[in-house]
Amino acid sequence: MNTPVGKTDAVLDCAHLVRRFGDRTAVDDVSLRIAPGETYGLLGPNGAGKTTTIRMVCGLLAPDAGTVRVAGRPMTTSAGPGKQLVGFVPQDVALYPDLSVRENLRFFGRLYRLSRRDLDRRVDEVLDLVELRDRAGDRVDSLSGGMRRRLNIGAGLVHSPTLLVLDEPTVGVDPQSRHAILESVGRFGEEGMAVLYTTHYMEEAERLCDRVGIIDRGRLVAEGTPRELVALVAERDRVRLTAVGDLTRYAEACRALARVEGAARTGDHGDVVELVVKDARSLLPDLLDLAREQRVDIRAVEIDEPDLEAVFLHLTGTALRE
Repeated sequence: MNTPVGKTDAVLDCAHLVRRFGDRTAVDDVSLRIAPGETYGLLGPNGAGKTTTIRMVCGLLAPDAGTVRVAGRPMTTSAGPGKQLVGFVPQDVALYPDLSVRENLRFFGRLYRLSRRDLDRRVDEVLDLVELRDRAGDRVDSLSGGMRRRLNIGAGLVHSPTLLVLDEPTVGVDPQSRHAILESVGRFGEEGMAVLYTTHYMEEAERLCDRVGIIDRGRLVAEGTPRELVALVAERDRVRLTAVGDLTRYAEACRALARVEGAARTGDHGDVVELVVKDARSLLPDLLDLAREQRVDIRAVEIDEPDLEAVFLHLTGTALRE
């Protein structure tokens, strides 16, 4: 684990970022720093300001106020030294389907003006890193979705960035490819690269991130190591109710109960209500009584100790994948 960074040793230094779109403030006074070798997770519900923050970090969008510096160099929307230091891996795969794996990597390397010798070396290194050397000559449109995701990461690595920005890199991939991607990202920090990572999977943040920032309604509402953030909900329990009925209305009703600090409808099929509460066991009869009033049929009850999901629910009132 890396310790929080100071002003002088930060690879990424965002200070008081503000971005407005008309009357709406998408990012409101956000400051964060990432050290060499540190993986920083930026978590937030949809519309919280994650994407806008990332676009400013990568120089794709100018802030209305505040600054972004990468390894001490200012980041702007025009070409400059700051952009040379950043590798950006977008959520949508940005590759040329009619080119081969190797041709895609060479194309992106040439964008960064790598010499022929450096380019050949880096392409071979990246092919090994993303475990695609045996598919180097294959067209991208012949690859599986997981392979394309891995190549998408490789395209962001080919110029040896100081800061790698990964925007939900495992969305829609199979479990085997997801494991390979997470293994690769885990090695980046060990090799000294700073990583800014966004995800909708809380277990990824717990596994990979040295520190986590939670953004909600454009503001950074909490920041720290996973252990430090879990301490914010000390003595709170997380309750999962698997049920049938109008669970959106039931979650809203639960929020009105004393000792309920967050409630949201979640689950792959929308059949779960997750709550953060104080003293779950004594509160459970009230939750079951309310379910009967709401004509909700409770099928299963789970009570867990606090984790990052509980922290997120506690701070934002919603689930990460609500």
